[in-house]
Amino acid sequence: MASEFELIARHFTPAAPGPEAGVPLGVGDDCALLAPRPGRQLAVSVDTSVAGVHFPADAPAEAIGYRALAVSLSDLAAMGAEPRWCLMALALENDDEAWLAEFARGFHSLCQASHVALVGGDVTRGELAVGVTVMGEVPNGEALSRGGARAGDVLAVTGALGGGAGGLALWQRGERDLGHPLLARYLKPTPRLAAGQALRGLARAAIDISDGLLADLEHLLAASGVGAGLEPEALPLADGLVEALGEAAASRAALCGGDDYELLVSLPRSALEEARRRLAAQGLALTAIGTVRGEAGISGVALEGSHGWQHFRGGGS
Repeated sequence: MASEFELIARHFTPAAPGPEAGVPLGVGDDCALLAPRPGRQLAVSVDTSVAGVHFPADAPAEAIGYRALAVSLSDLAAMGAEPRWCLMALALENDDEAWLAEFARGFHSLCQASHVALVGGDVTRGELAVGVTVMGEVPNGEALSRGGARAGDVLAVTGALGGGAGGLALWQRGERDLGHPLLARYLKPTPRLAAGQALRGLARAAIDISDGLLADLEHLLAASGVGAGLEPEALPLADGLVEALGEAAASRAALCGGDDYELLVSLPRSALEEARRRLAAQGLALTAIGTVRGEAGISGVALEGSHGWQHFRGGGS
């Protein structure tokens, strides 16, 4: 059986990053040394993905590696940050070399696509789980947060909703065609990094949709001290969602289903068209779905019971 040091050396020690990566010292020492650029603030987030909770234990290893990094990068997207570095801690039940090679391929492929340097981590024995810490940079004073929404703002979402929940439903039914658009959205979500950066200076508040639109909207509203009116008929549904789930279940997936990793933003109505223009240049839609209101609560939808994923209390999707 290979030691953890051999596994790290074999699968998780990339070539030394160049000076432009801001990594004076990377994988292989007690700590990495990083060099943020002048005039930037660090944005840091950590996520843990556990088999059977955040992803199916029998999902392809390549998708598990990709997904573990994608969900963490989505937090940087919500802050309008440019990703720079990541750390990854992996717990494994055994040292299956073929599985590890595929997992590493998925993880490294998104590192390369997102220009992220893997600068350290850990491998240990245990039930399958992946912890990823991501670090990015944002110009001083330009970070997006959850706390800036104002009454009269437009609420808008990037892309389409419900695809994550739809993909999970298909997987649970036994669908294994990884080319299916809903399965692809669930297993290999796209963190909206470029969109978050493009929305700096326009959006007043932002959050990524990981636990479900309604649950994450509540987080944004609570941080901002405001309420909202939603227009459920305006929600953009993921391709194939109605065909897969039916109209009622598709609407609920868009409202309450998690794992979409789109961005929910609050922005002045006067900034909406410019925001749409910037995202259209990326081939991405921005859809208005409601309005921020001064009074607390969410109107326009019936809120009964749980309506989003909550650890230790279960989910509503």
